[in-house]
Amino acid sequence: MKFRYLGNTGLLVSRIALGTMTFGTPDWGSDEAISHAVIKRYLDAGGNHLDAANMYGGGRTEEIIGALLPQLNRDEIIISSKCFFPMAQKPNFFGTSRKHLIASVENSLRKLQTDYIDLYYLHGPDPITPMEESLRTLNDLVRQGKIRYLGVSNFFGWQLAKAQGIARELNLEPIVATQPLYNLVQRGSEAELIPAALDSGVGVIPYSPLGGGFLTGKYADQQEPEKGTRMDYRQGTDGPRFWHEKGFATAKILHEVSEQAGIPMAKLAVAWVLKRRFVTSVILGARKPEQLDVTLEAGTWDMPDDIFGELEQRTRPHEDYLTWFVRRSYQRHFDAGEFHNPDVELL
Repeated sequence: MKFRYLGNTGLLVSRIALGTMTFGTPDWGSDEAISHAVIKRYLDAGGNHLDAANMYGGGRTEEIIGALLPQLNRDEIIISSKCFFPMAQKPNFFGTSRKHLIASVENSLRKLQTDYIDLYYLHGPDPITPMEESLRTLNDLVRQGKIRYLGVSNFFGWQLAKAQGIARELNLEPIVATQPLYNLVQRGSEAELIPAALDSGVGVIPYSPLGGGFLTGKYADQQEPEKGTRMDYRQGTDGPRFWHEKGFATAKILHEVSEQAGIPMAKLAVAWVLKRRFVTSVILGARKPEQLDVTLEAGTWDMPDDIFGELEQRTRPHEDYLTWFVRRSYQRHFDAGEFHNPDVELL
């Protein structure tokens, strides 16, 4: 497994992070024994990052991780968790208020059976709670030693920039990671979120690089998802993300490139995301250990430039006017000198 530094920090994260949303999830997830086998398979392959959230598995996911953690070397593992979504149908059990954030962190620490969480995310933007309140609370939790690093997930680019600006102004702990939906089908974050992350030294840790299994080819030519599959159970969430004309067209392109190259679609889909310099690691989940075998290969394999270039060009989303205008304007500056920092290029 290869490693990358997380944003502007000195924290090394494996290129593949293990998503744990399937752990303890009814119907389409895995029970505790299988979940533990998945974790061990991942760690044996050299991975070091377990990505969780307080609401995964209805709160069961963190308990499953915590049951195994005493058997592992805690210092070798990076654990992330999140807070935002409702944990009960009651007031103050959702959002990123001081009350809910503190309660969520305390509950996660108890379930995980650990003294600290390495990376803690605001799982989504709270439209009511002032950003200052959320960031001050997270800063306090860092000072208390309960959290090491801060991140945000599902934020717009302007929201990330706002959070980072407030953190600087108030001398609070900065945001060092953002977790967006990003894959060959969903490339919308290239327009503003990812440039905002690059500008402020934030590492990008995308989730769903396989599009909920869509980019493995398993749903090709299906009118509706097969009963019992993840896509079947999550049609309300994953359906709008991937089950549409663009999604099927992208999967077809990936299949054609896969056939030409003799490389599995899943491996190509993950490796394409990792080819991006701004990506720290990608989050991959599994219902059983053997599902990791192909995708974990992308943790050490670098996609050849010709394959990347073909996928890049054939799946590039339509540019809005401002993206087109700025790309052309930037090129004049890039062409004027012999060298420039490639991180400032538009994507």
